[in-house]
Amino acid sequence: MAEGLFESEVKAAGLLDRINIDSAGTIGYHAGSPPDRRAQETARKHGIDISGQRSRKVAANDFTAFDHILVMDHDNLADMKARCPAGYEDRIQLFLSFAPELLGEEMPDPYYGSDDGFDRCFEAGSAAAKRLMNHIKERHF
Repeated sequence: MAEGLFESEVKAAGLLDRINIDSAGTIGYHAGSPPDRRAQETARKHGIDISGQRSRKVAANDFTAFDHILVMDHDNLADMKARCPAGYEDRIQLFLSFAPELLGEEMPDPYYGSDDGFDRCFEAGSAAAKRLMNHIKERHF
């Protein structure tokens, strides 16, 4: 959902042709799979279509290809920093660091919980995506 939320903000800012957006997992267990049906339904309720997204595993060149690498929790933060080539560690940060007052620093994993967990994640992710877009506009545009 985070990819779809941020893409929506980038589109609203008129910067889709200038900002490359992608998402990936640290394990790649679901590589090639679409987002969870509940995530798709939650996003669709808010006018965002993420059905075309497909999971992939983080690639070594992601650290140099992207200016911002956002992770959902401290475990993934540590994993990504351990994989990261020297000099690129500052690109990695928690996604919710842009809206920590909503759910804390870590995005809870709604996968094994009830459907309303996806709604809470959507709300927090939406606020974080808006603030991330503002941060990028201030720094780069």
